[in-house]
Amino acid sequence: MPISIILVLDNIRSMHNVGSLFRTADAFGIGCIYLCGITGIPPHREIHRTALGATDSVPWRSMATGAEAVRLLKKEGYQIIAVEQTPQSIPLMHCRQYLTSRFALVFGNEIHGISGDILEQADLLLEIPQFGIKKSLNVAVAAGIVIWELTCSERKNQKK
Repeated sequence: MPISIILVLDNIRSMHNVGSLFRTADAFGIGCIYLCGITGIPPHREIHRTALGATDSVPWRSMATGAEAVRLLKKEGYQIIAVEQTPQSIPLMHCRQYLTSRFALVFGNEIHGISGDILEQADLLLEIPQFGIKKSLNVAVAAGIVIWELTCSERKNQKK
């Protein structure tokens, strides 16, 4: 069974990051993007500049809060995966065994991360192992890495 991935963007402040996330979502066939809290929504000049038309090809929905989006997606049967560095997070390369076929990846604010009410609702906490001094990635870069890893592992599983 093919996987179904939704993105939940929780208070992303940079319109350029939002546009980049739309382009990544288009490239990997993401089902929908939930734009929550202060996250900008199309049409917006800065989103358009980096999305290069992906706001037309990727379905999106605006919600008042990320927690509201997560509650709705849980009711619809989606597994909630928060991408955040916490003591409970599982490294990206070890998460495959915990995945279901329908999941929502939550990405948070560039400074403050994912809000606590979302972390409490998450079914899985996931992080990208990093080896540098900063141990921090741009949210659009982090999303690209996670989506690439999860969609590639799914393709490998389908070939078996």
